[in-house]
Amino acid sequence: MTDETQMVAALDARARRREERRDFFRAFGAVAAVGGGLALTSCGGDDSSSPTPTPTGTATATPTPTPTPTNTSGFTDIDVLNFALNLEYLEAQFYAFAANGAGLASTLLTGPSGTTPGAVTGGRKANLSDPVVANYAREIAQDEVAHVEFLRNALGTTAIAMPALDISATATSAFSNAARAAGLIGAGATFDPYENDDNFLLAAFLFEDVGVTAYRGALGGIANALIRQAAAGILAAESYHAAMIRSALYTRGLSTPALIDSSEAISNARDTLDGAADIDQGVRPIGNQSNIMPFDSTGLPFGRTTGQVLNIAFLNRNAVTSGGFFPSGVNGNIKTSAAN
Repeated sequence: MTDETQMVAALDARARRREERRDFFRAFGAVAAVGGGLALTSCGGDDSSSPTPTPTGTATATPTPTPTPTNTSGFTDIDVLNFALNLEYLEAQFYAFAANGAGLASTLLTGPSGTTPGAVTGGRKANLSDPVVANYAREIAQDEVAHVEFLRNALGTTAIAMPALDISATATSAFSNAARAAGLIGAGATFDPYENDDNFLLAAFLFEDVGVTAYRGALGGIANALIRQAAAGILAAESYHAAMIRSALYTRGLSTPALIDSSEAISNARDTLDGAADIDQGVRPIGNQSNIMPFDSTGLPFGRTTGQVLNIAFLNRNAVTSGGFFPSGVNGNIKTSAAN
């Protein structure tokens, strides 16, 4: 077998594995909203991307889950998953544009009864000259779209529409305001996440670490065990993504120390938004070791409450309902940032 044939075979095998992973996310969660609760259906041996749900009982026999949340008191599993869907919309649109130059299909954006989604401001294909960074972008983009599909399937008719998003590159955009808060740019300057590899990685770093802490914080608020297991799966995927981005920043930062400094500045800015506790780290080495996985004293990733996540998403340390990357707020019942 020639080297060229071996390469083609390897790429074909990788593509098949990627499609199998997407099919898993679609199939695992065919979840029906019944009587205000969620009933997770079983996944048979059918490899199709649209499996037929297996009924789990009548509406009267399926009780509404009673959450025992740690950070979403009073909210249901549906509320928690819809909160996560807001974040997945944001990440999926950013990566889809950066990697491929186009956003999500319109069929993945509507809400109940065809509710009109919000508009995406900005977004374009990133100028990625490093093939490793470009491949990372394409892989994460595909995974994030799969997460949107999974959560929408899990929520069924209760899935929220995509809220309005700001992923633009102007002097007043959310990215520029975040970079300005971190001290990366001055007044009136623009941070363009699509300009080059380094800017893209810093923008991805802004999102990825927050995504991990969001899922870590939300798991305790999901009552249904199977749904909690599915959310834990997404947490694992987000952790892989964060590690990829952190590794790339660390590696490139060895020859360009300003990148490591920038990651620390973004980390510090996030900490000023989400409260007094230090639950964030950049990629600066600790002693003679790298810092790819930031963790608490128990060796687990940091967690954030939904309010703290929205502090960062809204770029506001106060209790507000819109701003930053969500100029008109998020959809669903969990929509207010914390008062810090």
